[in-house]
Amino acid sequence: MAEKKVFTVLGAGVVGLCCAVSLQRKGHAVVLVDRLDPGMGTSFGNAGLVQIDAVVPIATPGILRSIPRMLLDSKGPLAIRWRYLHKIAPWLLRFILAARPDSVERISTALASLLDLSNEAWFELIDAVNARDVWRQSGELHVYRRKEAWDAAKPTHELRRRRGSQLVDLTVHEMRQLEPALSSKLYGGVFTPNANSITYPLHLSQRLFGYFQENGGQFIKRNVRCIKIGEDGSVRKLITEKGPCDVESLVVAAGAYSKSFTKSTGAKVPLDTERGYHLWLPNSGIDMRRPIVVGDHHFGIVPMTGGIRLAGTAELGGLDLPPYWRRADILADLAEDFVPGLNREGAERWMGYRPSLPDSLPVLGKDPLRRDLYWAFGHGHLGLTMAAITGRIIADLASGRDPEIDLSPFRIDRFI
Repeated sequence: MAEKKVFTVLGAGVVGLCCAVSLQRKGHAVVLVDRLDPGMGTSFGNAGLVQIDAVVPIATPGILRSIPRMLLDSKGPLAIRWRYLHKIAPWLLRFILAARPDSVERISTALASLLDLSNEAWFELIDAVNARDVWRQSGELHVYRRKEAWDAAKPTHELRRRRGSQLVDLTVHEMRQLEPALSSKLYGGVFTPNANSITYPLHLSQRLFGYFQENGGQFIKRNVRCIKIGEDGSVRKLITEKGPCDVESLVVAAGAYSKSFTKSTGAKVPLDTERGYHLWLPNSGIDMRRPIVVGDHHFGIVPMTGGIRLAGTAELGGLDLPPYWRRADILADLAEDFVPGLNREGAERWMGYRPSLPDSLPVLGKDPLRRDLYWAFGHGHLGLTMAAITGRIIADLASGRDPEIDLSPFRIDRFI
């Protein structure tokens, strides 16, 4: 049996929290470190969707033709900030290469290997931290207003079905039976019954953190600048704004901020940032039963505790540029065609940073060169979905157990 260790988890978003709790459940002591309170970063503003059928990578054939539109249309579902183009160019080249048909099939298969286990891993953690009340077995309704959008989505539907996803095609009447708030002026839709959702993402993070504290976990709120590597090549310390912190074993789950930590260890990872926006409607005036994903514009209309969240639009713009709040505001205009009568009074904007790799796969597993260093970042749009299975895999590796999944597609050195 593997010895029990003291693990430091760098990053207190939902992925880091799941890693911390999963390590505790294997008997390890855990220290959690973040510059923000747990769950208050990108995990705070996600769409609350557990999308186990999301086996389609962001880059698909034809993406090259879309890049000029990303530059010209600042309101599109995925945009590129002009001021960031020179920095994102190498990432875009890898992104385009990942869109080749053979790459898409390979990436999709790797995604499915994680997603097929995601619900099961979440059920285990949800029960452990007593969070059944924030979990919904809701399914997910993908709706289309234009025939052109429906036709364009068919290849992605076929890819999901090839990976074993259950998708049910619906007429407008059938969609409105499931979700009466929907407009009658739609073309068609698809229902994914095995998808789940969270009633409010912060509440889930709070339950995970509560369990973490109750089981002896220590949280250090501190801004970490880099990882200090010892002469023997092992991780020794975290260098923070308030001095060094000793480390025995380290898990890096710092989301979009992970790139600087990979550099500290000498790894080269093309991690960049999708800046995701949402608009929170606390007085929506609409009664909704389940999440809706708008296929025409690639965003979600998600009922949550206390309101409705419009979420999903993203831009490639790094960590430093100011927000372009029109991207949040436009969601309400677009949503009106699908769920008429939304009340915008008291609307609140938000922006967060998705950690995005050009091949749509996370970096996950034990470092191939450095002892007692583990990676768990780069989940893109699927951080919430994959958080629990990521935690299980990290805990299995840390305890000397075979995670029973091929981790080679997720290696940190795959980009060399």
